[in-house]
Amino acid sequence: MATWTPDPTFYPSPKMAMDAPQEELAYVAIVNPTSDGKPDALGVIDVNPDSSTYQQVVGRMEMPSSGDELHHFGWNACSASLCPNMPHPHVERRYLLLGGLRSSNIYVVDTKDDPRNPKITKVIEADEFQKKTGYSRPHTVHCGPDAIYMNALGSPDGNGPGGIFMLDHDTFEVKGKWEADRGPQVLSYDFWWHINHDTMITSEWGTPKMVESGIVPELLLDGQYGHQLHVWDLRTRKHKQVIDLGAEQQMALELRPAHDPRKAYGFVGVVTSLKDLSGAVFVWHQDGDEWTATKVIEVPAEPADPDLLPPLLKGFSAVPPVITDINLSLDDKFLYVSCWGTGEFRQYDVSDPFDAKLTGSVHLGGIVRKAAHPNGTPLNGGPQMVEVSRDGRRIYLTNSLYVAWDEQLYPEGIRGWTTKINASPDGGMEVDPDFFMDFGDERPHQIRLEGGDSSSDSFCYPD
Repeated sequence: MATWTPDPTFYPSPKMAMDAPQEELAYVAIVNPTSDGKPDALGVIDVNPDSSTYQQVVGRMEMPSSGDELHHFGWNACSASLCPNMPHPHVERRYLLLGGLRSSNIYVVDTKDDPRNPKITKVIEADEFQKKTGYSRPHTVHCGPDAIYMNALGSPDGNGPGGIFMLDHDTFEVKGKWEADRGPQVLSYDFWWHINHDTMITSEWGTPKMVESGIVPELLLDGQYGHQLHVWDLRTRKHKQVIDLGAEQQMALELRPAHDPRKAYGFVGVVTSLKDLSGAVFVWHQDGDEWTATKVIEVPAEPADPDLLPPLLKGFSAVPPVITDINLSLDDKFLYVSCWGTGEFRQYDVSDPFDAKLTGSVHLGGIVRKAAHPNGTPLNGGPQMVEVSRDGRRIYLTNSLYVAWDEQLYPEGIRGWTTKINASPDGGMEVDPDFFMDFGDERPHQIRLEGGDSSSDSFCYPD
C-alpha cells in the first residue's frame, strides 16, 4: 500500500515553520524598464552567509519574450496542502508561477532539479488565460488547499471587473473564474483567506486603464481608486459584505491575515489619504456576524520644498509616505510597513492588533531624503516589496513599485537595489551593513524565499 510523504517544507502550524532551517536561496522578479527588447528575468540570489557566493545572483532565467513586466509571483503549493478539509499531500513546493502584468502571460517555473537554474515548464498564453477567465493582467498568486489561486486587475479591454481565477495543482490548467456571485465588487488587487472561518478577503487598486500609465491625478483626487475590502464566503464563492474604509483612503492594497488560524483578523495597507497625504494600516476583524475595519496605524506626510518634489507632488509641498507593502511575521507579533515615498521602513509590535506600537525605523532612499545605505551607497527609490524570513530575523527589501509609477515619483529613474534588514525577536531592527545588491538599470521587485517565507503560506492548525 502506497503512502504519501508530504513535502518537508509544508508545516502544520506557524510555530513549526518558524523553527525550520534558514533559507539559502531567494528568488526575485527582475524587470527591464526600457524598450530595448531585453526581457524580464527571474533571478536567484544566494542568501546563505556561509557560502562563497553570498549575496550574489547565482542563477538567472530570462523570459521568452520582452514586455511582461513581472510583478508578484508565488509557489504552486505550500502548508495549506495539509488542511484536513481538502488535503493534497502529494503536491510539492516546486513550481513558481509568474504573471506578466502587461503581457498577461503566465509562466510556470520548475525549481526542483536545480534550484539555482530554474526552468520554464509551461507557458499559459494571454489569449488562453483571458478566454477561460474573462480576466486580464494577472497579479497575485496564493497556494490554496484545493488549487492555485491567482487574481487579475481587470478585463481584456482594460476595464473591470477584476477578480480571482484558479489553476489545477498538477496540470496548471486554468480552471476558470472563481466568483459565483461577485455582488458589487469591481476593483481588484490582493486576496487572502481565513480558511478555518470559511472567509475570503479581497482588496482594491484600480482597473488596468487606471494604473498602467501611472497615477491619474483626476481619478485620485475624485476618490476613484480602491478604498474597499470585500468579504466572501470561501466555500460558496459568494460575495457577503463590503467594508468601506472611506473614499479619502485611496488604494487599499496588501492584505496580511493573522497566521494563527484561530484568529479572525488581518492588516491592510492604504497608500494615501486625500485628507492629508498620510498613509494608513487598518485591521479587519469580526464584529459579531459582520466584519469591520479599524485604523490602527497612521503615518503622516512630511513637509518638503516643492523644488525637490516631482511634478505630481509639487502643489502639495509635502512628500507622502506612500505605503506600498506590509508584511507580518509568522508569530503575528511584528508588522513591517514600507513607506516608499519617504524612504522609511517601519516595524510595529502588533501583539495586540488594535494597539500597534512603533518599535523600529530605518531610512533607505526616499523622494526627498535619498538616504544612503550604511555602506555609503547613494540610493533612490525606497523600501517597497518586503519579505520576512520564516524565523522573523531577516527582512529582504527591493525598491521598485511599477515602471509607470516609478517614473512619476522618481523621475530621475530608479536604480534597482536589494538589501536586508536584521530584526531582533524582542523588537528593533537595523540595516545589514554588509548586504547590498546593485541591479543597475534593472529593477528587482518581489522576492520569494526557498522553502517559504512569511507571506507564502496559510495554516490550518494553531501552534
